[in-house]
Amino acid sequence: MTAPQPKVRLVIPCLNEVAQLEASVERCRSFLRGEFPYRWEIFVADNGSKDGTAELAARLAAKYPGEVGYFTIPERGRGRALRKAWTECDADIVAYTDVDLSTELEALTKLCRAIHEQGFDIGTGSRLLPESRIKRGLKREVISRCYNLFVKVVLFTHFSDAQCGFKAASRRAVADLIPQIEDQGWFFDTELLVLGEKQGYRIADLPVRWIDDDDSRVKIVSTAWEDIKGVWRLRKLLWRGGRGRGPRS
Repeated sequence: MTAPQPKVRLVIPCLNEVAQLEASVERCRSFLRGEFPYRWEIFVADNGSKDGTAELAARLAAKYPGEVGYFTIPERGRGRALRKAWTECDADIVAYTDVDLSTELEALTKLCRAIHEQGFDIGTGSRLLPESRIKRGLKREVISRCYNLFVKVVLFTHFSDAQCGFKAASRRAVADLIPQIEDQGWFFDTELLVLGEKQGYRIADLPVRWIDDDDSRVKIVSTAWEDIKGVWRLRKLLWRGGRGRGPRS
């Protein structure tokens, strides 16, 4: 008897994204229906929107029952949204993409295959590997490379790109690692990868094609500062010998 294909939940975290959410969902749905090898669902995780994003997500869920779901929470925070969307589901693999779809959707197949077929626990897209193909401004390029170098130097990590908005994880990794993550915002990504690597989870670091979104809402300076504080918090934790257990068998 053939084992059932794994189920993948692709989460789109949203904060005031009514202008582009529908087009992004339609594009994801078209890709998943045509090329994706596993069972799937798209899930919109609205966190703190005030522009009608939640209402639009509800309409999309009603239009595509069984394919699109959503929730809305009043508090902002990408990490908060992913925590809820990833832990409150029955999917075998969870993933997320930024709503602007800057990363090629084809990379989702690579991330999920790495987890399901190759034994990895976490898959992360990277804009910084030699094979990556990216298009973005000099300011963002410099900030990204400096931040990721900072993470490597301070935390002695091996993954190449902590903040690419394109990741996937197994149910096992989610169940173990998410309760340990303190951050509710943008640093959630880095914390997931650092804790995963330090505890022996296998991370697939895969090159992607990525095009910068000129309309990105990310406040670069304030976000970078919060990330730097997060790195030092993790460094202190690791110095004290915290979070050192390995993957559960």
